[in-house]
Amino acid sequence: KNPSQSEMEIEDTGKEVSKKYTKRVVNINSWYHDINQQLNGDLGNILLLLLLYTLQGVPMGLATSIPMLLQEKRATYSEQSLFSFVSWPFSLKLLWAPIVDSFYSRRMGRRKSWLVPIQALCGALMVMGSSSINMMLGDGDVHPDVPGLTLYFFILYFLMATQDIAVDGWAITMLCPRNIGWASTCNAVGQALGTILSFIVFMALNSPQFCNTFLRRVASDEAMVSLGGFTSMWGWVFLGTTLGVALGKRESAEAGPAYSADYSLADLGVEERGDVAREGAEGGAG
Repeated sequence: KNPSQSEMEIEDTGKEVSKKYTKRVVNINSWYHDINQQLNGDLGNILLLLLLYTLQGVPMGLATSIPMLLQEKRATYSEQSLFSFVSWPFSLKLLWAPIVDSFYSRRMGRRKSWLVPIQALCGALMVMGSSSINMMLGDGDVHPDVPGLTLYFFILYFLMATQDIAVDGWAITMLCPRNIGWASTCNAVGQALGTILSFIVFMALNSPQFCNTFLRRVASDEAMVSLGGFTSMWGWVFLGTTLGVALGKRESAEAGPAYSADYSLADLGVEERGDVAREGAEGGAG
């Protein structure tokens, strides 16, 4: 083949690859448009809720790994039971939920007034406290500082419980009435996903045996990731997400359509049947 033929073949191959890539992008855009249209334009809101609930599960997953690490450090059962108190804020969040709903800045929004500072504070604690976590876990013959770990993760749980109050309330006004059910789905899936990403991924990367078997070419007795380093990484994710929500997501100053009393059953995806309505009227008359 002469050089001109080779150049033509390369050019044709490049055009074919470009066409396939363009077709895939068009298909993705078409899929997003179709799904978004079926959800009345709420697909972006649902993905945002999924992200916020996923961040909620991150401190939970990190806290789940602590008892296993304490067991390796030969912590006593009483010390491990002390650490179990970190999850109490999610059980007690009803005590301060009215405060979150009542006090807010109209300029920032009812939910963002709490969501943005709470997530920013949580991210800052995760970044700045990363070195302290490794010290509290103990190294070598140093015994773990279980009360310090309990206090640190109790604060993270308290912040995430407050964030959960704000996100739950925002979901009601963010989604249209027929899509309100997606909020609970995002909650369950997001928290599970966050726990998996923080707990299972960390335990794998913190295991020298797993890293030597699947990730390393040269064996080593050291873990690829420490708890402090992994926590710091997620702290930066918190800060970046919070900045994006603060600048890129606008919240309505007033309550959304879900709080309105003048929407019909059709808005909620419920088809009103005449015979059921008549039976209800007859039952009421009787």
